[in-house]
Amino acid sequence: GQHLITAIADQMFGFKTTSWELGRQRSVIELDTPSVTAAQIEALERSVNEKIRERVPVMVRELAADDPEVETVRSRGLPDDHAGPVRVVDIEGIDSNMCCGTHVSNLSDLQVIKLLGTEKGKKNKTNLVFLAGNRVLKSIEQSHSTEKALTSLLKNGPGEHVEAVKRLQSSVKLLQKNNLNLLRDIAVLIARDFKSKPVQSRLFVLHRKEGDSEFMNIIANEIGTEETLLFLTVGDEKEAGLFLLAGPVEAVEDLGPRVAELLGGKGAGKRGRFQGKATKMSRRGEAQALLQEFISHRSPEA
Repeated sequence: GQHLITAIADQMFGFKTTSWELGRQRSVIELDTPSVTAAQIEALERSVNEKIRERVPVMVRELAADDPEVETVRSRGLPDDHAGPVRVVDIEGIDSNMCCGTHVSNLSDLQVIKLLGTEKGKKNKTNLVFLAGNRVLKSIEQSHSTEKALTSLLKNGPGEHVEAVKRLQSSVKLLQKNNLNLLRDIAVLIARDFKSKPVQSRLFVLHRKEGDSEFMNIIANEIGTEETLLFLTVGDEKEAGLFLLAGPVEAVEDLGPRVAELLGGKGAGKRGRFQGKATKMSRRGEAQALLQEFISHRSPEA
C-alpha cells in the first residue's frame, strides 16, 4: 500500500516520499511538500483504488549489486556494508522499488486503501495518513459501533449527530455560566451572613463541593482578612480539590505551607493569602484542628 501511494503521489503531483511509518492502527507517509489539498487527496485515493481494481501484478526479483538496472530502481541507496543480490519489488507499469519486506502478489490483495487526511509534518513537509486492507474494515466497524452508541445516546440518526452535539455544547455553556453566577451570589451571601453576626469568630471554615477558586476568593474579599483567619476548600470531600487560607499576613505565611502539607498538596501565596491544590481533602479536619490550635494560642492583642 505504501509503495503504491508513494508511486502515484509522485506521478500525479511530483510529491516525493521522504519517510514513512507503518503502524498497527494507521500508517503515515511523509511527503516532501508543505501542503496537500483536499482535491489532491481525493484524486490520489481514487487513482490508487483504480489500480487495485485493475488487479495489477506485483513481482519480486533479485539483481546483482553491479547490475546497471539497479540505478533505475527507486530507492534511498544501498547501505555501505551491503553484500549479495538486490531485492526489487515491481508493481507492473507503476513502480520499481528496492525493498526487503513481505509483499502481495497482486494489488487486488490490498482490497482497498483509504486516505484519512494529512497532518503537519516537519519543516515544509506533510504527513499523509492512510489505512489499507483489513485495517479499513476494522476502522469502519469501529466507526459504526461509535455511530450506534451515539444514536442511542442522542436519540437521533447519524446525520443529525453533529447538530445534536452542538446543541448540547451550547446548553452546557449556558448552564456553566448560570452556575458560575449562582456561585458568585452564594459566596457574597455567605460572607454577608458571617459579617452580620454580632460576634465574629476568629476562624471561619467552609467547604463546598461545587465551588472554584473564584468562589473562595469572593468570600475572602467580602469578609476581609484583617482579624479573621479563613480556611476555604472546594472539590470532592474525600479526594482532590482546592484550598485557600486567608488572614493576617504573618499567620498565613506560617500556616499556609503546613496546611498544604497536611492536605497532600502544593500552593503559594502572598499578602495574606495562600492557595493551591490538595490531593487529600479527607484531612480537612486535621488542618482545621491545626488552625484552631493556632487561634487559641494567640494573645488577645494579636
